[in-house]
Amino acid sequence: MAINAQHSVTIEDVARTAGVSRAAVSKVIRDAYGVSPEMRAKVQAAIDELGYRPRVAARAMRGATYTFGVEIPSILNQFFPKIINGASQTLADSRYQLIIAPAVPEDAGFKAIEALADRQVDGIVVITRVPYEWLENLGRKLPLVAIGSHYASKNYDTLVGDDLLGAALAVRHLYDLGHRRIVHLTLNESRDPSNVGAPHSVRQIGYERAVEELGLSPEIVWVEPDVAAAEASARALLRSADGPVGLFVSHDELALGVLTAVADLGLTPAQASVVGYDDIDIAAHPRMSLTSINQSGTRMGEIAVRLLLERIAGRVEPVHEVVTPKVMVRGSTAAPDPHTPQSTGTVARATQESR
Repeated sequence: MAINAQHSVTIEDVARTAGVSRAAVSKVIRDAYGVSPEMRAKVQAAIDELGYRPRVAARAMRGATYTFGVEIPSILNQFFPKIINGASQTLADSRYQLIIAPAVPEDAGFKAIEALADRQVDGIVVITRVPYEWLENLGRKLPLVAIGSHYASKNYDTLVGDDLLGAALAVRHLYDLGHRRIVHLTLNESRDPSNVGAPHSVRQIGYERAVEELGLSPEIVWVEPDVAAAEASARALLRSADGPVGLFVSHDELALGVLTAVADLGLTPAQASVVGYDDIDIAAHPRMSLTSINQSGTRMGEIAVRLLLERIAGRVEPVHEVVTPKVMVRGSTAAPDPHTPQSTGTVARATQESR
C-alpha cells in the first residue's frame, strides 16, 4: 500500500504494511519482552520502508494521565503493601492515582510492567527483578524507579535499602547476645552469580562479611521462596543442632516459617534466636514478636513517587537512593542458654512417633 507523501506515517500504517497488529508494532518499538526475531525483522522492514519515526514527544502531546503504575512480585508478601501505602500517602493531595499490577510468577514481571506501559501511565515503580538492559530501554520512554536494584543505571532511578548494613546489623545483634553459631537462611536465587545486585544476594554478602569479621564461620541454608520450605529446612537444622543457634533469615515471610519450626520443636529464643528482614506488620504482633530489620517500605514508597515526579518535572540524570535500616528487637531473640536442652522430651517422642 502506497503512503501519500502528504500523510504523516502512523503506527497503523506500519502495522498494515507489515501485516501485523498495532500492538505487535508497539511491542517491537518498545523492545518488549517476548518478541520473536521474525516479528522484529518484519516490523523493522516496514518501519524502514515507510520512514516511520516514533516521536519522543508523543507522550507529552497526548497529555498526562495522572496515573503511576506499581508492579509488585506478589500480592502475598506483606512488605509490598507498605510500599504502596507510602506511595499513596505521598500522592494523597495530588491528582495522581496508583494502578497496581501483580507479576505473573512464570513471567517474572515483564507482562505486568508492559501492561502498565500500554495503559500510558506517567511512570512506573518496578519491584520484580528484570534484566537491567531491558529496563534501560524502557527508561528511555517513560520515568521508572526500580526498587531493590543495586545495579548502576543510566535511564531510570534506583531505590534500595542498605542491605549490606542490614545484614551486618542482624549478625551483630545475634553476636552481641552471645550467639557464636549464626546461620543465614536465604533464597536459592542468591546462589546465582547473575543476581549479584539483587537484595537477597547483597544480604548474603553482608552476612558473610559480618561473620568473618567476627571470627565466625559462615553457614548458609538455601531454600525455595516458600514458607513451608523455610519451615522444613529450619526444622532439619534445629533437630541436628547440639547447642544454641542464631538464625538470620533473609525476609520476614520465610522467618514466619522458621518461627513455626522453633515453636513446634518446643524451643525457646535462648535456644534458637530468629532475626527476619523487612519488619512487616505481623512481626510486631505479640504472638509473633519477631526481631526484624526495618528498611521502611513506607519510606520507600514515598521516595519512589517523589523520584517519578522529579522525572516528570524534567530531571534526566539517574538517581540512586539508599534507605538506612535499623534493628527492631523483639522476643524472638535472646541470649543463648547452653545448659538448656535443644528440645523437650515430649517433642522428641512426638517426632519419633511421626516417622
